[in-house]
Amino acid sequence: MKKFIGKVISLKMQDTAIVKVERKWAHPLYQKLVKRSKNYACAYAATPNLALGEMVEIEETRPLSKTKRFKVVKKIGK
Repeated sequence: MKKFIGKVISLKMQDTAIVKVERKWAHPLYQKLVKRSKNYACAYAATPNLALGEMVEIEETRPLSKTKRFKVVKKIGK
């Protein structure tokens, strides 16, 4: 199961949070740190009281809808 830590960037949908996950990696030739991000649609009915900008841990789950394949496991903080 995949687990990621990301930031909540949208709570406009019912029972769905959009979480931005950023990752850094070193370029194989130039050894410069490269930052990439991806947005995940996550179910959060089990953890109410989410706020924009909070850091959360998300976990892969069975497909819940057309776009939701992750759920919010716990809140980490601001």
